Amino acid sequence: MAQRVSIEPQQLIEVHSPATLEKIGEVAVTTPDGVSVVVGRAREAFRVWSSLDFKKRAEVLLAARDNFVTHREELIELICAENGKPRLEAIVEITYVCDVITFYARRARRFLKPQRITPHLLRNKKVTVHYQPRGVVGMITPWNFPLILTIGEAIPALMAGNAVVIKPSEWTPLIAIRGAELLHAAFNSHGLPVEILQIINGYGETGGALVDVAEMIAFTGSVRTGKVVAERAARRLIPVSLELGGKDPMIVLRDADLERAANAAVWGGFTNSGQVCISVERVYVEDAVADEFTRRVVEKTNALRQGYDAVETNTERRIDLGAMTFPKQVEVVEDHIADAKARGAQILTGGRRNQNLPGRYFEPTVLANVDHSMKIMTEETFGPVLPIMRVRDEREALRLANDSRYGLNASVFTRDKARGERIAEKVEAGITCVNDVIAGFGVTDAPSGGLKESGIGKRHGAEGIRRFCHQQVIVTDRFGMKSEIFWYPYSAKTERLLSRMLAVMFSSRIGAKLKSLLGK
Repeated sequence: MAQRVSIEPQQLIEVHSPATLEKIGEVAVTTPDGVSVVVGRAREAFRVWSSLDFKKRAEVLLAARDNFVTHREELIELICAENGKPRLEAIVEITYVCDVITFYARRARRFLKPQRITPHLLRNKKVTVHYQPRGVVGMITPWNFPLILTIGEAIPALMAGNAVVIKPSEWTPLIAIRGAELLHAAFNSHGLPVEILQIINGYGETGGALVDVAEMIAFTGSVRTGKVVAERAARRLIPVSLELGGKDPMIVLRDADLERAANAAVWGGFTNSGQVCISVERVYVEDAVADEFTRRVVEKTNALRQGYDAVETNTERRIDLGAMTFPKQVEVVEDHIADAKARGAQILTGGRRNQNLPGRYFEPTVLANVDHSMKIMTEETFGPVLPIMRVRDEREALRLANDSRYGLNASVFTRDKARGERIAEKVEAGITCVNDVIAGFGVTDAPSGGLKESGIGKRHGAEGIRRFCHQQVIVTDRFGMKSEIFWYPYSAKTERLLSRMLAVMFSSRIGAKLKSLLGK
């Protein structure tokens, strides 16, 4: 079962479905004192967990993976109810968690094995770099992907040997708790303490308390809150990993496959109701194909089905868009659209809440006649809105794409893949896709993270697990001499010898002369 701390008086958080607005559960708030208790238990569990080898840790996490597969229908329904997304997008969350378990279970040993270094100068030394777990890793996670960004985020930290304490969003705590319970079942079956992974619940005070006691913090969320977390962590000089906001551009050149580009823009802009940090938030399309591209986008947007389908049915019909999870985010979307409209933007479709549905549904919206004077093109909207801006050419598209304080994700569409890759190299983003959108996050083999104010640190690949470790360098003398040349006692003879060595090793003139004499 999920970790519970007895606190009096006990404050509760009610959880309501954004799709139906009905209450679906409640969780107890963990006070700052309670957080200290939880982290103390995690440290005890860490001693047990970190002592296991990679093979044993992998065995435990693969058993948990089986639990996620077995309970997938239950998880789908809970994700849909708590987060408001369609069933297929809930399946994507479960798939990701199973994939990241498989990936690190198979590769953690290789990523973290001791690395032998051959010194370029002190050749008489053996040097090895070791990766050691940090201890208790605290994770503060958002509401848009309540399984991926909680349990999925914890997997590499666990495989590295750390204990993990997660503070999920107060808007979506239930799926994190259920995910932890499935891991706890695997821990129990292997005789291990469930405190290896624990969930705490609450608001900013609870998250702040976690920053004050953990050995590392991994935060995913807004730039504003990320800066607060980083400042608080700096007081203790503990490492932080931050994945923050994005305003991800899509460039459509005149030679692009417009059908693929339009399909990509609609899915990339509206999946999870646009509540994706790497979603398409702004489109720059060359003027020569702007009319046709925009027509296709509007046509495809109007064909989308919005609603709620948590329970599996026999019908082939499924919804495409769900609800928006966070009430204040709906207000942000409305504010950005109103600002754009006041500055001359045209609403081609959507632009308002869906009055035919009971929950927090916002119609998928396409805007034209937009520019960088508008919030919709410069601030993170994080909702189902796709603004399309005409540009003269590739150069203008690239300049505008880089005109942002964010640098998380981007995409370029052109039939000339080599040209697309050349442009991608010039885009200021952590990941840029050519003729695709969002796909970079699904490549767990490669590092994923942002530039500028989009964050610090990387998920996935070797970097994704090494960030949860500290590096320990071990230097061993190879030859066992009684003394080293630069040890005591100092002498003029030693000084002259070292001075000559300095001149020979680092003088460009002497180096060139030696090469000449040697005929090189």
